[in-house]
Amino acid sequence: MKEDFLHYVWQHQYFDKADLRTVGGEEIQVLGPGHRNADAGPDFLNARLRLGDVEWNGAVEIHLKASDWARHQHQTDAKYDQVVLHVVYTYDADVARTNGSAIPALALGPRLAPALLARYQALVAAPPAAALPCAPLLGQVPEITKIMMAERALLERVEAKADAVAALHERLDHDWEATAYHALMAAFGFQKNSEPLARLAKAVPLAVLRRHRHDLHQLEALLFGQAGFLVDNDETADDTYIQALRREHEFLRHKYGLGPAALAVHEWNYLRLRPANFPPVRLGQLAGLLHARPALCDALLTAQSVGALTEFFRAPAPAYWRAHFRPGRPGKVPDLGKSSIELLITNVVVPLRVAYARSVGQPALVESSVALLAELPAEHNQFTDAFEALGFGHRTAADSQGLLALHKAYCTPRRCLHCAIGSRLVQGPQLRVVR
Repeated sequence: MKEDFLHYVWQHQYFDKADLRTVGGEEIQVLGPGHRNADAGPDFLNARLRLGDVEWNGAVEIHLKASDWARHQHQTDAKYDQVVLHVVYTYDADVARTNGSAIPALALGPRLAPALLARYQALVAAPPAAALPCAPLLGQVPEITKIMMAERALLERVEAKADAVAALHERLDHDWEATAYHALMAAFGFQKNSEPLARLAKAVPLAVLRRHRHDLHQLEALLFGQAGFLVDNDETADDTYIQALRREHEFLRHKYGLGPAALAVHEWNYLRLRPANFPPVRLGQLAGLLHARPALCDALLTAQSVGALTEFFRAPAPAYWRAHFRPGRPGKVPDLGKSSIELLITNVVVPLRVAYARSVGQPALVESSVALLAELPAEHNQFTDAFEALGFGHRTAADSQGLLALHKAYCTPRRCLHCAIGSRLVQGPQLRVVR
C-alpha cells in the first residue's frame, strides 16, 4: 500500500465513520477533510474537525504508520504544529508538535472495507513495466469516463506547455516576438537537437537577426556561423559558398560583438537521424522561415486554420540547404514535411496562442487554439498505439495529446488514484480482473 491511497481515502471519506474516535477514545466528527497541499508541509490544509466538544480548523497529516512522523522529522518542523489530527493506517507510536503537545490520531486500518482495499490492490498489482496498470480492468470502466479523462489530460498537457511558454515570455522581458522566435528555434530540433537550437537562439539575439532579415545570405552567416557549422575542413575546403558565409560571419560577429561560434560541431546530434532531419537542414529551413516571415508571432496568432499555418511553415530554405545535407556534402533535401509541420503546430503554435490568450484575457482564442488539434491527424507511437489497442478513441492530434498526457502524467508515475479511470475502478462494485 502507498500513502497516496490513504490520501485518496481521506479526501473522499471512504471509510467506516460509525462511532468514529481517536485512538485515545475521543469522538471525531469530520466537518470538512480539508484540501490537498501541493507544497511543503502537512498533507491537507484547512480541515474542519470536531474532537470531543471542541471544533478545530487546522491541518491533517497522513502516514502509513504513525512512527513515520518521527522518521520524517516532523517533530522538529514548525510547519507541522498546525496539525490537529494524525491519520494513519497503523498506529504504532504517539506523536507530538515541536512544543511537545500531543497530536490525536485516527487509525484507518480497521475502518477500510475489504472490498475497497481489494480493488485498490488489483489496480496496483500490474508489474512496473506495464504501460497501463489498469489495462486488465478497463472493460469495467464506462466509455464516457475514458473519454472525459483523456480530454482532461489533453487540457492539462496544453496548459503545462502554455505555462512553459509563459515562463519563457517572462524571461524575455515580455516580448512576444522574441518568445515565438525562441520557441520555434527549440522546436525545430524535434527533441534530438532542441537543446543546442535553444542555445543558438540565445547566442543570436532576435534584435540582431531583425536587422538582416531582408538579406538571406547574412541570416545564414549569422545562424550557421554561431552554430559552429562554418568550420574549415576537408569537406568544405573547396566549397566557395561556405567560404563566403564564413567571411560574412566573421564580419557580422565582430560588428555585433558576438564572439566566436557559440556551439561546436560535436554538440549537434546526428545519431539515428535521417539526413532530412540533420541539424544543418533544419537550420536552413529556419533561416528561410525567418527571412520570409518577418512577423512570426503575429502570423502564428492570427492564422485561422491548420491550412494557413501549414502555408506559413512552407517558406523555402536557401538554395544551398535544399541541395546539401551538411556543409560541403551535397544531396537532394526534401522540404519541411507535413508531419513535421503538424508537430510544430501541436508543440509550438497551440501553446504559444494559449499562453498569449491567457495573458490578454481572450478565452475564445484559447478554445480556437485547442480546436486546431482536432484538425490535425492522430500521432502514432508505441504509447498511443497501446491506448488505441485498448479501445481508446484515437482519430486526431487532440486524441493523441490526451493519450500521451495520460501516459506521462498518470500511468508512468502510477498516479492511478488521481485519474478518473483509476478512481472509478477503486470506487466501483467488486471487480473481476480479466486476463
